Formats: sequence, C-alpha cells, structure tokens
Amino acid sequence: GIRSALLETAKVKPALNYYMVHVGMGPNLDAIALRSFCDEMGIRTFAYGAVGEPGPSDELLNSPILNRIGSAHGNKSPEEVALRYVIQGGAAVSVRPTTKFGLGTGFCGSEDGAKECANGLKKRASVFDWSLTEKEMAELAAMESPDDNPTLFSSAGCPGAFGS
Repeated sequence: GIRSALLETAKVKPALNYYMVHVGMGPNLDAIALRSFCDEMGIRTFAYGAVGEPGPSDELLNSPILNRIGSAHGNKSPEEVALRYVIQGGAAVSVRPTTKFGLGTGFCGSEDGAKECANGLKKRASVFDWSLTEKEMAELAAMESPDDNPTLFSSAGCPGAFGS
C-alpha cells in the first residue's frame, strides 16, 4: 500500500516520521495505522503540535478534561498534560517553550520573551517527573476535539486541516 511505497523506493530507510500528534485526534484510524506501520518497520514517531498547530489550540488549553487531569497531578497545566500524553505514548516530541506562537510568530527573541521561554523550557522538561495513569491515557486518546488536523497532513488544502 501507500505506506510501504516509501520503503520500496527509498535508498535509505527513514529513521523517523515527523507528523502531528495531540490529544483530541481520537481513534483516528489513519494515525493509528501509520503509527503501527512505523513501529513495525522500526521507524520512530517524532511528533509536533502537542498543544495544537499552527498555533496553540484554545480548545485544548481550556479543556475541562486536561484541567481535571492536571489538577490530579499537582496542578499541572493543560499544556503539560498534553505534552506528557504525547511523550508517554512513545513519541519523540518537538516542543515550543511557550504557547505564544503561531505561523510567522516569534516570541523568545525579546529580553522579556527570553526569560519566559527559559522558564517554559524548564516547565516542559518537568513532564518527565510524573506519569499519567492508564485510565487517563485512554481518556485522552478517546477525545475527538480539537479537530485541528484529522488527516495527518499539515496543509490548509487538506479538508479539516487547521480548521478549514
């Protein structure tokens, strides 16, 4: 099929596949099949968009479910819960130091931004200090909102991608 076409034509087998993974993708069969295929082939998942893409998802960051789970773990923020979910699911993850981002937006270059970004990176590193329960992982995996990118492709031309 289409997933194996890459391996049939590539001169070097990819070491990783970089695609969006976040709470709210629900039981997306395309994403599950892609992840399973890559795992079987020894290709690691490198995820982006743990708190939404192309900018942070207000729906995700204000989710009562993520807030409740965060509170149960000593006042963790929804973004920490979202990041922990992706990491605990076995993916390497690309993170941004704050939720002040978007297409063509930079924040860390200013003096105030640099301090906030340094603190944000420390906060994100702390997600390795705790774990979600199996029940919490299942609850987060079952969420079907926000619908940022149900297609696995990061293009505004894809139906449903980035809210189109």
